[in-house]
Amino acid sequence: MRSSISAKKLLGSTILFFVTCAVSALTACSPTSGFKPEIQPLPAGLPTYEAMEIPADNPMTPEKVALGRQLFFDKRLSGDGSRSCYSCHVCEHGLTDGLPKAIGAFDKKLPRSSPTLWNIGYQKQFYWDGRSPSLEKQAMAAWTGPNMGAKDHDAEIVGKINALQGYHEQFHKVFGGDATADNIMQAISAYERTIIGGNTPYDRWQAGDQSAVGEDAKRGFEVFKNVAKCTNCHDGALVTDQQYHNVGIGMDQPEPDVGRFKVTNNPQDTGAFKTPTLRDIAKSAPYFHDGSVATLEEAVDLMLNGGKPNEHLDKKNLEKRTVTEDQRRDLLAFLKSLTVDCKLTEPPLPQK
Repeated sequence: MRSSISAKKLLGSTILFFVTCAVSALTACSPTSGFKPEIQPLPAGLPTYEAMEIPADNPMTPEKVALGRQLFFDKRLSGDGSRSCYSCHVCEHGLTDGLPKAIGAFDKKLPRSSPTLWNIGYQKQFYWDGRSPSLEKQAMAAWTGPNMGAKDHDAEIVGKINALQGYHEQFHKVFGGDATADNIMQAISAYERTIIGGNTPYDRWQAGDQSAVGEDAKRGFEVFKNVAKCTNCHDGALVTDQQYHNVGIGMDQPEPDVGRFKVTNNPQDTGAFKTPTLRDIAKSAPYFHDGSVATLEEAVDLMLNGGKPNEHLDKKNLEKRTVTEDQRRDLLAFLKSLTVDCKLTEPPLPQK
């Protein structure tokens, strides 16, 4: 059972570690036992840590996050040793993989694109259709599924992790025993909750730095809110309502992906997918759950046009919006001001 645990209730050292990693993108976080992070402010514009739900059975600790960081980057967790979690969520593509649809272990083609991981700890449900209720369950599904291809290889992979002294010592310190499939996912999930993207030019502008963005982006923010009405779905500091909407993508295919309907069996959810965050959107092309839209400009035009007509289209939030060419340019400038300076880097991994 999940419960919301405020950061104030976490161990003091955990809070400091958590915030430091969020700001520095973990470039300085190490698994050393003597690690003592400095206090850093939470990036401007994001919810407080109190808003992040942390399972009662997987509390945050500095050592657990450091362990999870290593596992997140370790290709030895995949069934064929070809990829890590990071392989599908890379900095240069806005923490996606830059492919229309993801390719998993053993070169398995997957049916949807890789969603971004920015601020994933604030999400309530996971995957494009929201079928996973926690990061831990999502991590397990991705690991055992075609993403990482660990099914039928899980015991072998866990055995290899336990055979590495560097991991063996950390798992015993963090979890009080050997690595298991479950606690590997707990460590990875703890790390993923520190993947915070809040210090964008837009955030610095909102915090008072008038020079952080150009006048075009400032005008574009007004277009975003008041003309294009993008905030109907892309609202708040996370720039997503975390809800599910049918915008028509893929509904013209012979066998369309019905999205959220597979989870709820509610006909109103047919073709509905979770609203993606717009943070780092300029780098996360191609767009939508099937990667069918190649550029940000095309994605903006599609949404300004009210999506693609189909019987399940979300007409409550989508309708054609008329903007001038100057307003369209300004809107794009605003979206680009949400770009994150990603500095996630691979830590040293245990080799023996």
